[in-house]
Amino acid sequence: MIEAVAVGSLPELGVIPELMSAQVLRTEHLGEPRTAFRVEQIATPMPGPGEVLIAVMAAGINFNNVWAARGVPINVIADRQRAGEPHDFHIGGSDASGIVWALGEGVEGHRVGDHVVIHPGYWDANDPQVVRGGDPMLGASARIWGYNTNFGSFGQFCLARAHQVLPKAEHLTWAAAAAPTLVGATAYRMLHGWPGHTVERDDVVLVWGGSGGVGSQAIQLAREAGALPVAVVSDPEKGAYCEKLGAVGWINRRDFDHWGTPPHWTDEAGQKEWSASARAFGKRIWEVVGAKRSPRIVIEHPGEDTIPTSIFLCDAGGMVVICAGTTGYSAVVDLRHHWVRQKRLQGSHGTNDAQATAYNELVRSGRIDPCLGEVRPFTEVGQAHQDMNDGRLGPGNTVVLVGADSADAGAGRVP
Repeated sequence: MIEAVAVGSLPELGVIPELMSAQVLRTEHLGEPRTAFRVEQIATPMPGPGEVLIAVMAAGINFNNVWAARGVPINVIADRQRAGEPHDFHIGGSDASGIVWALGEGVEGHRVGDHVVIHPGYWDANDPQVVRGGDPMLGASARIWGYNTNFGSFGQFCLARAHQVLPKAEHLTWAAAAAPTLVGATAYRMLHGWPGHTVERDDVVLVWGGSGGVGSQAIQLAREAGALPVAVVSDPEKGAYCEKLGAVGWINRRDFDHWGTPPHWTDEAGQKEWSASARAFGKRIWEVVGAKRSPRIVIEHPGEDTIPTSIFLCDAGGMVVICAGTTGYSAVVDLRHHWVRQKRLQGSHGTNDAQATAYNELVRSGRIDPCLGEVRPFTEVGQAHQDMNDGRLGPGNTVVLVGADSADAGAGRVP
């Protein structure tokens, strides 16, 4: 066994260094992401039964580790320690491309040396929900890998359960392959996971944050289903980006000012003003679609600032499906629009194996673009999360290189 190798290099296949470099969060320095993440050398984890050790080549940046860095809405380190985990640190990262390096007891279907990606759905195989064949993401043990669990992709090696490990698309670089799985599988579940409101041909689908991670994948998945995705963005450049992905058009949210909690229903003047702006937003959707058609599905993740509008303008019998709350969690729903028009507000979290596999096959076939955005060095994990929090990242999915070198920071496809 060797002690360690430098970031950007690998030992001989299957040789596990005693130590690995990782971007580590600890309770005593939680706060702004730029300072919360710190490079440390940590003992390389060994795979237990049903687990796979993977040499990380590249890791995707997602908003969940902005939350982890801040310790809000939960301190993930303290939460796991209360459950009996011994580690007093968090190595995050919920997207990875890499090489299978070692197999735990009982693992079948994977071989050392396989090129893979990891999906973020994580659960206990003995969970009663799983044992009876139900959706594992509805079980009490369901977690998001690299957020609720330790040893995610922001280290030279990561640990995942065997069922999470999927084949990497051969035509993609390490960076591109690491970019989309969490957001893509999340979007797939949002659009295909809720019977009665699965996306159908000609459905109008409103996508908040269309040029971002979930948005860029949701647009393409809606397009693949023959639906009509309409993107909400913050500037024309991002709107044009969404049109290239298949959006039928876009709306600039900066043209409107009714975001956040609307006036109380007893404030008639305030309600009238708010409703006028919300209706104008809805009419913009009609203009994009070319008909008076409201969205049957709304892809939500901003939360507090946008839920009132989403519920207001969703079509009768339609669904607002939400996977996050990046602007806050205390969203207001005007129940008059909700119950009278019989709309559905559906939470959606993570992915199960079937959904992740279906999404990954679309990527492997080349039908879904991973939307590789910025590619940064391993040292910038903290700054990349800070820039995500501050809205300073460009369109698409940001990635940091770990085992891969800078030559892998190109357009996304293997030459």
